[in-house]
Amino acid sequence: MKALVTGSNGFIGSHLVQELVRRAWTVRGLVRSTSNRRALEGLAIEWAVGDTRDKESLRRAVRDVDYVFHLAGVIDAPDWKSYFEANTRGTQNLIEASAEENPGLRKFVYVSSISAAGPSPCDKPGTEEDECRPDSDYGRSKRLAEEAVLAAGDKLPVTIIRPPNVLGPRQKELYQSIKLIRRRVMPLVGTGEPQTSLADVSDVVAALILAAERPESRGRVYFVTDGHGYAWREVTEAIADALGRKRFYLKVPYGLQLATAGLSEFAARLRKTKPALTRINVAATRTACWIFDSSRIERELGFRPAMDMRASVRRTVGWYREKGLI
Repeated sequence: MKALVTGSNGFIGSHLVQELVRRAWTVRGLVRSTSNRRALEGLAIEWAVGDTRDKESLRRAVRDVDYVFHLAGVIDAPDWKSYFEANTRGTQNLIEASAEENPGLRKFVYVSSISAAGPSPCDKPGTEEDECRPDSDYGRSKRLAEEAVLAAGDKLPVTIIRPPNVLGPRQKELYQSIKLIRRRVMPLVGTGEPQTSLADVSDVVAALILAAERPESRGRVYFVTDGHGYAWREVTEAIADALGRKRFYLKVPYGLQLATAGLSEFAARLRKTKPALTRINVAATRTACWIFDSSRIERELGFRPAMDMRASVRRTVGWYREKGLI
């Protein structure tokens, strides 16, 4: 089997590439010329240098592969145009290039996000049947990309996977939390009630490969979670337990978190970089729920998550320890 993986050097993409190589697949990774490929050093990968905004580079990349896993995109961007060009237009370009250059493709798997669906009710997990109501430019750009993928379903076998917040080695946001909690700083995030679904990156990768290989996934959209809803504070407590830090915390109240996020945004504008923390991110942990039902992929494809949140956090903290990063 030969697969093209866009976003192959990213968090989920790099884990997907590692697993495909372990399974003896031939992998072609689409990266920009400036992309950091450190996570995949030493693996037998064919690199394709290109950009989802450059359709000609995509034509070359999709030739002679059996599967396309599309993970490339942006999560943080300065404006709607940037989100649209990277997430929506880039996906449109890739699906068109695939249909034109490789009409015999076995499966086009698009990695979307729960943000494309929008927040769920807090008292009932959202399902794939619910109306999509994205509440951010990121979510709207991902939903438009989903629509482009589904519209090409008469030309190519397509499947959409919507992961939640994903935990695992190399996840940058979790690493920032680990560093804070290691210093005994405990942000008071969320309401204390279950607000989010989670999944370990290894489970997301398993679901992606399952969706690619199973013909009955054609034209389907799937949420992938570990089957539970979590309070954000449960995650911070699990990190503290994994670190062996159980008392004497400096607790950071919500108002101070908002103020810190505002300063982060201001500093990022001055430096013309991405903010490490935004007020939207902080507010979202208190005002919305993101809990989704993944029973469809379990029922239709036999997917079973192997890790819950605490097991995933322990594995991630252990990985950072092994690498000497904490």
